[in-house]
Order: sequence, then C-alpha cells, then structure tokens
Amino acid sequence: MTNMDFCSPLAVLLSRYGAVRDHTVALVAPLSAEDCGAQSMPDASPAKWHLAHTTWFFETFVLEPNEPGFAPFEPAFRVLFNSYYNGVGAKHPRPQRGLLTRPSLDEVLAYRADVDRRMARLVPAVLQNAALCALIELGLQHEQQHQELLVTDIKHLLSCNPVHPAYGAAVVPAGDQALVPAARHLGWRHLEGGLVEVGHGGDGFAFDNESPRHRAYLAPYALASRLVTNAEWMAFVEGGGYDNPAHWLAEGWDWRVAQGLQHPLYWHRPEGGTWHEFTLAGLRPVQSAMPVVHLSYYEADAYARWVGARLPTEAEWEHAAQTAGTTGAHGLEQLFGAAWQWTQSSYAAYPGFRTADGAVGEYNGKFMVNQYVLRGSSCATPPGHARSTYRNFFPATARWQYTGVRLARDA
Repeated sequence: MTNMDFCSPLAVLLSRYGAVRDHTVALVAPLSAEDCGAQSMPDASPAKWHLAHTTWFFETFVLEPNEPGFAPFEPAFRVLFNSYYNGVGAKHPRPQRGLLTRPSLDEVLAYRADVDRRMARLVPAVLQNAALCALIELGLQHEQQHQELLVTDIKHLLSCNPVHPAYGAAVVPAGDQALVPAARHLGWRHLEGGLVEVGHGGDGFAFDNESPRHRAYLAPYALASRLVTNAEWMAFVEGGGYDNPAHWLAEGWDWRVAQGLQHPLYWHRPEGGTWHEFTLAGLRPVQSAMPVVHLSYYEADAYARWVGARLPTEAEWEHAAQTAGTTGAHGLEQLFGAAWQWTQSSYAAYPGFRTADGAVGEYNGKFMVNQYVLRGSSCATPPGHARSTYRNFFPATARWQYTGVRLARDA
C-alpha cells in the first residue's frame, strides 16, 4: 500500500469535517445578506441562524470542555444560537430569530472560520478519545440535518415573494426534484411480515432514537412500489378530496378548514389556468410523474383513505426497505432521495430506550410526543445521510419539508 492509497483516521476525520462545513457555506452562496437574515415563519429559521447554530454546537459541546484555554468567540452567541438545549442555559425565542440583524452575516462567517481553525487544532490531540470523536461525528450529522432544513427554509422564504424568485442554478439539481426519476406504473409489493428485527444494528453512525434494535410482529402487508405522484394527487384535488370530511381525521379536517387549504403547499393555479408549483428554480408547471411533496400528515392520511389504502407503519417501511436492500426482490422504488414518507406511527421511544446523560441527551428524546415518524429521505437530504433505520419526525401539520406519500394496505 502506497501513501496515495492510505488515508489515516485523522485525515479522514478532518476531510469529512471540512467537506460538511464547506457544503453548508456553499448552500448560502446564491443568497444575499438580506435573504440570509429573514425568517418566513416560526417553524423556519434564517439561513444566518443555521450557519451560526451548527457552529455553536461544536464550540459549546466540543471546544468548551476540551480546548486548552478555551474562550468563546463571542459570549452572547451562547444564548443567541442555542436552539433547545435547556441544559446549556438561556436561549433566544425561536419565532424571533429573524429579528437578529446583528451579528451580521460576515460576523457569522467569521465565527464559523474561527471555530473551524480551533477544531483543526483540537482534533489531532483527541483522536484516541473515542467518545469525543463520536461527539464530533454527531455534530457533523447534526449539521447535515440543518443543511436540509436550510434548503427547505430558503424555499419557504422565497415562496413568500410574489415574483417567485429562483434560489440559484448551481444548487437547484441537488436541492429540488430535478434528479428524481419519473414514476413508473404503480404496483403492490407483498411481504409476509412475521417476527422481524427493527432498529439500528450497531454498525456505523445512528442517532439515539434509532436504538435499541428490537423485535416487532408484522401481519402480512403490502406497500406501493413507488410514491404517489402529482397527477394522482391532482385527481384527489379535482375530485373534491379537500372538500369531503369523510376522508379526514376530525382534527385534520378542522385544521384544513381553519387554514382554507385546497391543495399542496406551493401549488398555484391562476384563474382559468393550469397548475403550477413553486420550486427552487421558480414557478414551474406541475410535473405529473414526479412525487407529490409538501404534504401534511393530515393530507397524506386523507388521500390514503380516499383511495382505499392506508399509510404504512414505520416498522413495515423499515422491514420492506431492509428486505429490498438485501434481496432486491421487491421492486420498491423511491425509497430514498425523493421525499420523506409519512407513516402512521407516532414518534415514541423504542423499548429499552434511555436518554443519554448531559445536554446532548436532549437531542431527540424530549421530542417524543405529538409527532409522527417519516422514513426514507428527500431530494434535499445530503448524500450519505440516509439509512433504513433513520427516524425523521414532524407534527401532523408540517408541510414545508419534502414530505410525500407511500401507500400501504393489509395483505
């Protein structure tokens, strides 16, 4: 093995750290300082805040306890860019992140550069500390989550502009549905179920909510071979699906009525015109064969009832994905890279789950209430970030993520 063939663990970690951090900055390259500071709704965050918060994670959890002579880049950032870690201390209210005109975007980028330099000095000294290296990897996975949020938050912000501006040509193929393969004929893939293993098996990175691996019993079931398309959803819209309470959960119907919803988020139809959809490339005609996205759980559930099907459980989805990945026999398309797929499973702890000690233990466990699990990944998910055990979760009303529908039914 030559030097060209060998890559030390140190070089691997530093290279990965640099690549993830650089990608976040690249995502904001098409944006103006004004774009980066605006907040379009309480559930979204300004791009500037994402840049700072992901840096705050490394400064707070890695540098502060381990860097000799630690001194914060700016003491006020500890509060301004704390998201939800009560164990760290006070935090700026989420709905008011868009009011943080200071620090400037340039100051936030300087903050990132400073922390990156300090991390580069620290990593060689702690490479033999397995727990600390695992924490650094958690920080990188956390930043990749924020990369997807950054893209979807930008899309929501730009959608509020009546001239429907495009995000940027250089990032559109990786951040919208331009690379998602068109749908083929919808079929059903039958699986026998039985006693199956669910959850992370211990190889490679996983978030704490993916463990422990455990047994679950599944009755025989079937999954649709692909995601529901725009054309199929258009039939639901034009067939009165949004106007018939028979298909909706009671709470979902009340929410739909209160919001006045008649179609997916970002769909537009001028008087007498055809359906268009706001994308990262601006306003475009709805592409019939593409997966429908930006749906709430309530909408997904209503559509499934309308066609005489249901949403899968998360255990069914994971079992099918792992079976397909092992044998390739089930012909399941668009499992990853198209849209997050709603399941009927409430977000709750697996049997035997224990929250980790310290502030990092707040990462997932405390959100296990009033949310539903989504599986797969979307066109905005960073490459290499998805896996079959990944448990994404959002409230039933969330629509601004790339959320879609894969149907299921009893076999």
